[in-house]
Amino acid sequence: MVTDPIADFLTRIRNSQMAGHRIVEIPASNLKKRMTEILYNQGYILKYKFEDDNKQGVIKIALKYDAQTKQPAIQSLERVSRPGLRSYAKPDEFRRVKNGLGVAIVSTSKGVMTDKEAKSQNVGGEVLCYIY
Repeated sequence: MVTDPIADFLTRIRNSQMAGHRIVEIPASNLKKRMTEILYNQGYILKYKFEDDNKQGVIKIALKYDAQTKQPAIQSLERVSRPGLRSYAKPDEFRRVKNGLGVAIVSTSKGVMTDKEAKSQNVGGEVLCYIY
């Protein structure tokens, strides 16, 4: 039983990249599906596929690496808000991730989105993680 599904999602991706795997399988949920879509739209992963079996379903993510240096596209996955210490921010309080090169994933009242989208819609929320 996983007590923190977001941390589990980030840890599976981080460990797969450290091991040099091309594909990682993660148990699916609506939040994880939206986070995967954000990673794809921001260019951090090659592609993804949602497979629905009789229970929960699986997300298959093809990880992205640099062709020459073999370094992963995601340099860091950092969990911000935890079950023991939640972190909320208003639209003008969002921290720039890696001087604007990274992205923060935020859970808002209008759904899960990046910090830039939340700022443009003028909505705050729980800062889930930083990715760069």
